Amino acid sequence: MRARKAVIPAAGLGTRFLPATKAQPKEMMPIVDKPAIQYVVEEAAKAGLDDVLLITGRGKRSLEDHFDVAVELEQQLADSGKEDLLAAVRAVSRLARVHSVRQGHPLGLGHAVGCARQHVGEEPFAVLLGDDLVGEAEDLLARMVTLQAEVGCSVVAVMEFGDEELSRYGVIDAKPDPDHPGAHVVTDLVEKPGRVNAPSNLCIIGRYVLTPDIFGQLDRTKPGRGGEIQLTDALRAQCSDGPIRAVEFSGARYDVGAKEDYVRANVELAARHADLGPVFRDFLVDFVDSLPR
Repeated sequence: MRARKAVIPAAGLGTRFLPATKAQPKEMMPIVDKPAIQYVVEEAAKAGLDDVLLITGRGKRSLEDHFDVAVELEQQLADSGKEDLLAAVRAVSRLARVHSVRQGHPLGLGHAVGCARQHVGEEPFAVLLGDDLVGEAEDLLARMVTLQAEVGCSVVAVMEFGDEELSRYGVIDAKPDPDHPGAHVVTDLVEKPGRVNAPSNLCIIGRYVLTPDIFGQLDRTKPGRGGEIQLTDALRAQCSDGPIRAVEFSGARYDVGAKEDYVRANVELAARHADLGPVFRDFLVDFVDSLPR
């Protein structure tokens, strides 16, 4: 069965961006002319996942409002003849069927995914982290959905990172999949092992396509690092029943939960923007030339 639903955990407080996130969710912070969460929902829709569940918390109502129909705003834009803006606003509410459920207690990514059980049911589903953006031209998620449908097990996305990053991510122990170029057969995963204990330099990034038995594994997963229920630990338990798969990715990706990547995403996407791009690129060239050497 091919995955058709996407789950986006978005209940975090965004403390790394305080005070900007004191009164707005970090997922609603703009990247050029769209909030970060919209890029993620657009990616899901592009991969054929038109049923999206947001896992939210207190103070996150604006996420739901963003994907809802804005009757008064649309009418005002129509009356003003602003057809381009009207089309952009309507497109947001038509991206996918967007639902939401609250994660009452912030008990980790594994707990957040577990909150999707009733909505997902007994079918495979994708998980996209709300502060992990993949370039708009990339086909990573579609590749993962296709691979999961072929092999029938969970699939994670991985990137190769330097040794200094291995204490920030889950890391896989794997070998190349001879039947699927660019994929790996995963036999073990370790959560934030650090350089000394890492089995490889392939780190899990915020894209997963999971089989529904992950919910049973999460039920049996005890709190790990930070007292939280780690999705990596549940995936490790899946591996003990049989290898899962990983799709290696080397394209454009932004961890917009970190300030430096948030700024980089704005600069790179603005430089490629159809309307802003030419003027902004000229500005960048002049600005960089003006910097002291």
